[in-house]
Amino acid sequence: MALKSKLPHVGTTIFTVMTNRAREMGAINLAQGFPDFDSPELLKELLAQKTSAGHNQYAPMIGESSLREQIARKMQANYGRTVNPEAEITITLGATEAIFSAISALVHPGDDVILFDPSYDSYGPAVILAGGRPVHIPLQAPHFRIDWQRVREAVTPKLRMVMINTPHNPTGMILSGDDLNQLAEVLRPTDAFVLSDEVYEHMVYDGARHASVFGHEELYARGVVCFSFGKTMHATGWRVGYAIAPPDITREIRRVHQFNTFSIATPLQLAIAEFLKQQPSHSNELSGFYQRKRDLFLRQLQGSPFRWIPSEGTYFQLLDFSGISSVQDAEFADIVLRSAGVASIPVSPFYQSPPHLDVIRFCFAKKDETLIEAAAKLRQLERVAS
Repeated sequence: MALKSKLPHVGTTIFTVMTNRAREMGAINLAQGFPDFDSPELLKELLAQKTSAGHNQYAPMIGESSLREQIARKMQANYGRTVNPEAEITITLGATEAIFSAISALVHPGDDVILFDPSYDSYGPAVILAGGRPVHIPLQAPHFRIDWQRVREAVTPKLRMVMINTPHNPTGMILSGDDLNQLAEVLRPTDAFVLSDEVYEHMVYDGARHASVFGHEELYARGVVCFSFGKTMHATGWRVGYAIAPPDITREIRRVHQFNTFSIATPLQLAIAEFLKQQPSHSNELSGFYQRKRDLFLRQLQGSPFRWIPSEGTYFQLLDFSGISSVQDAEFADIVLRSAGVASIPVSPFYQSPPHLDVIRFCFAKKDETLIEAAAKLRQLERVAS
Protein backbone atom coordinates (compact mmCIF):
# COMPACT_ATOMS: atom_id res chain seq x y z
CA MET A 1 0.00 0.00 0.00
CA ALA A 2 1.46 3.38 -1.03
CA LEU A 3 1.33 6.04 1.67
CA LYS A 4 1.25 9.64 0.51
CA SER A 5 1.95 12.14 3.28
CA LYS A 6 0.01 15.38 3.48
CA LEU A 7 2.92 16.94 5.35
CA PRO A 8 5.99 15.29 3.80
CA HIS A 9 8.41 17.97 4.96
CA VAL A 10 7.24 18.06 8.59
CA GLY A 11 9.23 16.14 11.19
CA THR A 12 9.30 16.09 14.98
CA THR A 13 9.03 19.62 16.38
CA ILE A 14 12.16 21.34 17.64
CA PHE A 15 10.49 21.64 21.06
CA THR A 16 10.23 17.87 21.42
CA VAL A 17 13.75 17.33 20.08
CA MET A 18 15.42 19.78 22.47
CA THR A 19 13.35 18.76 25.49
CA ASN A 20 14.17 15.09 24.91
CA ARG A 21 17.86 15.88 24.56
CA ALA A 22 17.80 18.00 27.71
CA ARG A 23 16.23 15.11 29.59
CA GLU A 24 18.75 12.61 28.24
CA MET A 25 21.69 14.83 29.18
CA GLY A 26 20.35 16.01 32.53
CA ALA A 27 20.52 19.61 31.28
CA ILE A 28 18.58 22.63 32.50
CA ASN A 29 15.61 22.95 30.16
CA LEU A 30 15.10 26.57 29.10
CA ALA A 31 13.94 25.30 25.69
CA GLN A 32 10.28 24.33 25.78
CA GLY A 33 7.91 27.03 27.01
CA PHE A 34 6.53 25.64 30.23
CA PRO A 35 7.01 26.72 33.86
CA ASP A 36 8.95 24.53 36.27
CA PHE A 37 6.80 25.95 39.07
CA ASP A 38 3.24 24.91 39.87
CA SER A 39 -0.17 26.39 39.19
CA PRO A 40 -1.92 28.46 41.88
CA GLU A 41 -3.00 26.38 44.89
CA LEU A 42 -6.54 27.72 44.67
CA LEU A 43 -6.84 26.54 41.07
CA LYS A 44 -5.76 23.01 41.98
CA GLU A 45 -8.16 22.96 44.94
CA LEU A 46 -11.01 24.06 42.71
CA LEU A 47 -10.24 21.30 40.22
CA ALA A 48 -10.37 18.71 42.99
CA GLN A 49 -13.69 20.15 44.16
CA LYS A 50 -15.22 20.04 40.70
CA THR A 51 -14.19 16.45 40.05
CA SER A 52 -15.35 15.35 43.52
CA ALA A 53 -18.69 17.07 42.93
CA GLY A 54 -19.29 14.85 39.89
CA HIS A 55 -18.60 17.31 37.05
CA ASN A 56 -16.94 14.63 34.94
CA GLN A 57 -19.15 14.24 31.88
CA TYR A 58 -19.20 16.02 28.53
CA ALA A 59 -19.21 19.79 28.54
CA PRO A 60 -21.28 21.70 25.98
CA MET A 61 -19.58 21.81 22.58
CA ILE A 62 -19.04 25.59 22.73
CA GLY A 63 -17.79 25.48 26.33
CA GLU A 64 -19.21 25.74 29.83
CA SER A 65 -21.40 28.83 30.14
CA SER A 66 -19.81 29.87 33.43
CA LEU A 67 -16.37 30.00 31.82
CA ARG A 68 -17.56 31.87 28.74
CA GLU A 69 -19.28 34.42 30.98
CA GLN A 70 -16.12 34.96 33.02
CA ILE A 71 -14.13 35.42 29.82
CA ALA A 72 -16.64 38.04 28.65
CA ARG A 73 -16.20 39.93 31.95
CA LYS A 74 -12.42 39.72 31.62
CA MET A 75 -12.46 41.05 28.05
CA GLN A 76 -14.74 43.93 29.03
CA ALA A 77 -12.45 44.83 31.92
CA ASN A 78 -9.25 44.61 29.88
CA TYR A 79 -10.33 46.01 26.52
CA GLY A 80 -13.52 47.95 27.19
CA ARG A 81 -15.43 45.94 24.62
CA THR A 82 -18.56 43.85 25.14
CA VAL A 83 -18.52 40.31 23.77
CA ASN A 84 -21.47 37.92 23.57
CA PRO A 85 -20.48 34.72 25.43
CA GLU A 86 -23.10 32.67 23.58
CA ALA A 87 -22.32 33.80 20.05
CA GLU A 88 -18.65 34.88 20.06
CA ILE A 89 -16.65 32.73 22.53
CA THR A 90 -15.69 29.09 21.96
CA ILE A 91 -13.63 27.02 24.42
CA THR A 92 -10.98 24.95 22.62
CA LEU A 93 -8.29 22.38 23.27
CA GLY A 94 -5.64 24.99 23.86
CA ALA A 95 -4.97 27.88 21.51
CA THR A 96 -3.44 25.45 18.98
CA GLU A 97 -6.83 23.87 18.34
CA ALA A 98 -8.46 27.30 18.15
CA ILE A 99 -5.96 28.28 15.46
CA PHE A 100 -6.30 24.98 13.60
CA SER A 101 -10.10 25.05 13.65
CA ALA A 102 -10.20 28.68 12.49
CA ILE A 103 -7.85 27.98 9.58
CA SER A 104 -9.75 24.82 8.63
CA ALA A 105 -13.05 26.73 8.70
CA LEU A 106 -11.98 29.85 6.80
CA VAL A 107 -9.20 28.86 4.39
CA HIS A 108 -10.10 27.11 1.13
CA PRO A 109 -7.91 25.31 -1.42
CA GLY A 110 -5.86 27.81 -3.39
CA ASP A 111 -6.18 30.62 -0.83
CA ASP A 112 -3.13 32.62 0.23
CA VAL A 113 -2.35 33.06 3.93
CA ILE A 114 0.33 35.54 4.99
CA LEU A 115 2.60 34.36 7.81
CA PHE A 116 5.40 36.36 9.41
CA ASP A 117 8.64 34.44 9.89
CA PRO A 118 9.82 33.38 12.34
CA SER A 119 6.33 31.95 12.81
CA TYR A 120 5.12 29.37 15.31
CA ASP A 121 5.53 25.91 13.85
CA SER A 122 1.85 24.90 13.77
CA TYR A 123 0.73 27.76 11.51
CA GLY A 124 2.13 26.62 8.17
CA PRO A 125 1.06 22.96 8.44
CA ALA A 126 -2.49 24.01 9.39
CA VAL A 127 -2.68 26.21 6.28
CA ILE A 128 -1.34 23.42 4.06
CA LEU A 129 -3.81 20.88 5.47
CA ALA A 130 -6.63 23.30 4.61
CA GLY A 131 -5.35 23.45 1.02
CA GLY A 132 -4.04 26.99 1.39
CA ARG A 133 -0.69 28.45 0.38
CA PRO A 134 1.48 29.94 3.13
CA VAL A 135 3.03 33.24 2.03
CA HIS A 136 6.04 33.83 4.28
CA ILE A 137 7.20 37.39 4.98
CA PRO A 138 10.30 37.69 7.20
CA LEU A 139 10.30 40.06 10.14
CA GLN A 140 13.11 42.61 10.19
CA ALA A 141 15.88 41.74 12.64
CA PRO A 142 17.16 42.62 15.17
CA HIS A 143 13.89 44.02 16.52
CA PHE A 144 11.76 41.73 14.32
CA ARG A 145 9.38 44.37 13.00
CA ILE A 146 6.89 44.00 10.15
CA ASP A 147 7.84 45.54 6.81
CA TRP A 148 4.42 46.87 5.84
CA GLN A 149 5.49 47.63 2.30
CA ARG A 150 6.27 43.95 1.76
CA VAL A 151 2.85 43.11 3.15
CA ARG A 152 1.19 45.45 0.67
CA GLU A 153 3.13 43.84 -2.14
CA ALA A 154 2.00 40.37 -1.03
CA VAL A 155 -1.70 41.21 -1.24
CA THR A 156 -3.36 39.47 -4.20
CA PRO A 157 -6.95 38.55 -5.07
CA LYS A 158 -6.18 35.12 -3.57
CA LEU A 159 -5.43 36.53 -0.11
CA ARG A 160 -7.74 34.88 2.42
CA MET A 161 -6.03 35.47 5.77
CA VAL A 162 -3.22 37.27 7.56
CA MET A 163 -1.90 35.59 10.71
CA ILE A 164 -0.26 37.67 13.43
CA ASN A 165 1.17 36.73 16.80
CA THR A 166 1.57 39.33 19.53
CA PRO A 167 3.37 39.15 21.89
CA HIS A 168 5.47 37.13 19.48
CA ASN A 169 6.92 33.66 19.95
CA PRO A 170 9.85 33.16 19.48
CA THR A 171 11.21 36.74 19.31
CA GLY A 172 9.45 38.42 22.24
CA MET A 173 8.44 41.49 20.17
CA ILE A 174 5.02 43.11 20.46
CA LEU A 175 2.88 44.79 17.83
CA SER A 176 1.81 48.37 18.47
CA GLY A 177 -1.51 50.07 17.91
CA ASP A 178 0.04 51.65 14.83
CA ASP A 179 0.88 48.18 13.49
CA LEU A 180 -2.77 47.18 13.84
CA ASN A 181 -3.86 50.37 12.10
CA GLN A 182 -1.49 49.64 9.22
CA LEU A 183 -2.84 46.10 8.96
CA ALA A 184 -6.38 47.46 8.85
CA GLU A 185 -5.38 49.84 6.07
CA VAL A 186 -3.79 47.05 4.05
CA LEU A 187 -6.83 44.79 4.37
CA ARG A 188 -9.52 47.42 3.88
CA PRO A 189 -9.93 46.76 0.13
CA THR A 190 -9.89 42.95 0.62
CA ASP A 191 -12.17 40.25 2.01
CA ALA A 192 -9.32 38.67 4.00
CA PHE A 193 -9.59 37.56 7.61
CA VAL A 194 -7.16 38.26 10.46
CA LEU A 195 -6.17 35.42 12.78
CA SER A 196 -4.42 36.79 15.85
CA ASP A 197 -2.56 34.51 18.25
CA GLU A 198 -2.50 36.42 21.56
CA VAL A 199 -1.74 33.70 24.07
CA TYR A 200 0.85 35.89 25.83
CA GLU A 201 -1.50 38.90 26.11
CA HIS A 202 -0.77 39.35 29.82
CA MET A 203 3.03 39.17 29.48
CA VAL A 204 3.97 42.65 28.22
CA TYR A 205 6.79 44.58 29.86
CA ASP A 206 8.30 47.97 30.67
CA GLY A 207 4.99 49.79 30.89
CA ALA A 208 3.77 48.80 27.42
CA ARG A 209 0.16 47.81 26.79
CA HIS A 210 -0.99 44.86 24.74
CA ALA A 211 -2.56 45.94 21.43
CA SER A 212 -5.25 43.35 20.69
CA VAL A 213 -7.21 42.70 17.53
CA PHE A 214 -10.19 42.24 19.86
CA GLY A 215 -9.86 45.88 20.90
CA HIS A 216 -9.55 47.12 17.31
CA GLU A 217 -13.06 47.58 15.93
CA GLU A 218 -12.18 47.39 12.24
CA LEU A 219 -9.91 44.35 12.52
CA TYR A 220 -12.19 42.48 14.90
CA ALA A 221 -15.01 42.68 12.34
CA ARG A 222 -12.92 40.31 10.20
CA GLY A 223 -10.96 38.71 13.03
CA VAL A 224 -10.41 35.61 15.10
CA VAL A 225 -8.46 36.10 18.33
CA CYS A 226 -7.00 33.09 20.16
CA PHE A 227 -6.01 32.90 23.83
CA SER A 228 -4.66 30.32 26.29
CA PHE A 229 -5.35 29.59 29.93
CA GLY A 230 -2.37 27.23 29.89
CA LYS A 231 -0.11 30.27 29.67
CA THR A 232 -1.94 32.52 32.13
CA MET A 233 -2.60 29.81 34.74
CA HIS A 234 0.90 28.27 34.64
CA ALA A 235 -0.83 25.06 33.54
CA THR A 236 0.28 24.23 30.02
CA GLY A 237 -0.75 20.60 30.50
CA TRP A 238 -4.40 21.53 30.96
CA ARG A 239 -4.73 22.50 27.28
CA VAL A 240 -7.63 24.92 27.68
CA GLY A 241 -7.86 27.85 25.28
CA TYR A 242 -10.52 29.88 23.55
CA ALA A 243 -11.33 31.68 20.32
CA ILE A 244 -13.25 34.95 20.13
CA ALA A 245 -14.74 36.09 16.82
CA PRO A 246 -17.85 37.83 15.48
CA PRO A 247 -20.94 35.58 15.39
CA ASP A 248 -20.80 34.74 11.67
CA ILE A 249 -17.14 33.72 11.89
CA THR A 250 -17.69 31.87 15.18
CA ARG A 251 -20.43 29.76 13.57
CA GLU A 252 -17.94 28.53 10.98
CA ILE A 253 -15.24 27.81 13.56
CA ARG A 254 -17.71 25.78 15.62
CA ARG A 255 -18.64 23.69 12.58
CA VAL A 256 -15.04 22.45 12.56
CA HIS A 257 -14.51 22.42 16.32
CA GLN A 258 -17.45 20.06 16.90
CA PHE A 259 -15.83 17.42 14.69
CA ASN A 260 -12.31 18.09 15.89
CA THR A 261 -12.34 17.92 19.70
CA PHE A 262 -16.09 18.53 20.26
CA SER A 263 -15.73 19.58 23.89
CA ILE A 264 -13.04 20.30 26.46
CA ALA A 265 -12.64 18.68 29.89
CA THR A 266 -15.55 19.77 32.08
CA PRO A 267 -13.84 20.00 35.51
CA LEU A 268 -10.97 22.03 34.03
CA GLN A 269 -13.37 24.57 32.58
CA LEU A 270 -15.37 24.87 35.78
CA ALA A 271 -12.26 25.21 37.93
CA ILE A 272 -10.88 28.01 35.72
CA ALA A 273 -14.26 29.78 35.72
CA GLU A 274 -14.42 29.76 39.51
CA PHE A 275 -10.77 30.84 39.78
CA LEU A 276 -11.44 33.82 37.49
CA LYS A 277 -14.42 34.73 39.65
CA GLN A 278 -12.48 34.54 42.91
CA GLN A 279 -9.17 35.95 41.64
CA PRO A 280 -10.04 38.47 38.89
CA SER A 281 -6.71 40.29 39.32
CA HIS A 282 -4.56 37.21 38.60
CA SER A 283 -4.02 37.93 34.90
CA ASN A 284 -3.12 41.56 35.47
CA GLU A 285 -0.35 40.56 37.87
CA LEU A 286 1.45 38.42 35.28
CA SER A 287 3.35 41.21 33.54
CA GLY A 288 5.06 42.23 36.77
CA PHE A 289 5.63 38.61 37.77
CA TYR A 290 7.35 37.67 34.51
CA GLN A 291 9.19 40.96 34.06
CA ARG A 292 10.91 40.29 37.38
CA LYS A 293 12.00 36.90 36.05
CA ARG A 294 13.20 38.38 32.77
CA ASP A 295 15.20 41.03 34.62
CA LEU A 296 16.67 38.47 37.03
CA PHE A 297 17.80 36.28 34.13
CA LEU A 298 19.39 39.20 32.29
CA ARG A 299 21.09 40.53 35.44
CA GLN A 300 22.59 37.11 36.03
CA LEU A 301 23.93 37.11 32.46
CA GLN A 302 25.89 40.31 32.99
CA GLY A 303 29.54 39.56 32.24
CA SER A 304 28.64 36.78 29.82
CA PRO A 305 29.67 36.88 26.15
CA PHE A 306 26.03 37.19 25.06
CA ARG A 307 24.27 40.37 23.94
CA TRP A 308 20.53 40.99 24.01
CA ILE A 309 17.58 43.29 23.48
CA PRO A 310 15.23 42.78 26.46
CA SER A 311 12.11 40.84 25.53
CA GLU A 312 9.07 43.08 25.11
CA GLY A 313 6.59 40.29 25.82
CA THR A 314 6.04 36.51 26.19
CA TYR A 315 8.25 34.58 28.59
CA PHE A 316 11.04 34.11 26.07
CA GLN A 317 14.33 35.93 25.71
CA LEU A 318 16.59 35.91 22.63
CA LEU A 319 20.33 35.96 23.26
CA ASP A 320 22.77 37.08 20.55
CA PHE A 321 25.80 34.77 20.40
CA SER A 322 27.67 36.54 17.59
CA GLY A 323 30.45 37.42 20.03
CA ILE A 324 31.01 33.74 20.75
CA SER A 325 30.63 31.97 17.43
CA SER A 326 29.70 32.47 13.79
CA VAL A 327 27.99 29.10 13.35
CA GLN A 328 24.27 28.84 12.53
CA ASP A 329 21.84 28.94 15.45
CA ALA A 330 20.92 25.23 15.48
CA GLU A 331 24.58 24.25 15.72
CA PHE A 332 25.19 26.79 18.47
CA ALA A 333 22.16 25.57 20.45
CA ASP A 334 23.75 22.12 20.33
CA ILE A 335 27.06 23.57 21.57
CA VAL A 336 25.29 25.29 24.48
CA LEU A 337 23.52 22.07 25.39
CA ARG A 338 26.69 19.97 25.33
CA SER A 339 29.13 22.52 26.76
CA ALA A 340 26.99 24.42 29.27
CA GLY A 341 24.25 21.91 30.03
CA VAL A 342 21.48 24.36 29.15
CA ALA A 343 18.81 23.62 26.53
CA SER A 344 17.57 26.42 24.27
CA ILE A 345 15.62 26.68 21.03
CA PRO A 346 17.16 27.80 17.73
CA VAL A 347 15.04 30.27 15.79
CA SER A 348 15.72 28.93 12.28
CA PRO A 349 13.08 26.14 12.46
CA PHE A 350 10.46 28.90 12.61
CA TYR A 351 11.38 30.06 9.08
CA GLN A 352 10.48 28.68 5.68
CA SER A 353 13.83 29.93 4.34
CA PRO A 354 16.00 30.82 7.33
CA PRO A 355 18.71 33.47 6.98
CA HIS A 356 21.93 33.18 8.92
CA LEU A 357 20.83 33.65 12.53
CA ASP A 358 22.95 34.39 15.57
CA VAL A 359 20.22 34.32 18.24
CA ILE A 360 18.73 31.46 20.25
CA ARG A 361 15.64 31.48 22.47
CA PHE A 362 15.52 30.84 26.21
CA CYS A 363 12.40 30.44 28.37
CA PHE A 364 12.43 32.40 31.64
CA ALA A 365 9.17 30.94 33.00
CA LYS A 366 11.25 29.13 35.59
CA LYS A 367 11.97 29.22 39.30
CA ASP A 368 14.48 31.90 40.28
CA GLU A 369 17.01 29.27 41.30
CA THR A 370 16.70 27.59 37.90
CA LEU A 371 17.40 30.89 36.11
CA ILE A 372 20.35 31.71 38.37
CA GLU A 373 21.92 28.27 37.84
CA ALA A 374 21.36 28.38 34.07
CA ALA A 375 22.83 31.90 33.77
CA ALA A 376 25.90 30.84 35.74
CA LYS A 377 26.50 28.03 33.27
CA LEU A 378 25.97 30.35 30.30
CA ARG A 379 28.46 32.88 31.70
CA GLN A 380 31.17 30.24 31.44
CA LEU A 381 30.83 29.81 27.70
CA GLU A 382 33.90 30.90 25.80
CA ARG A 383 34.43 31.72 22.15
CA VAL A 384 33.81 28.73 19.93
CA ALA A 385 36.02 28.28 16.89
CA SER A 386 34.01 28.89 13.73
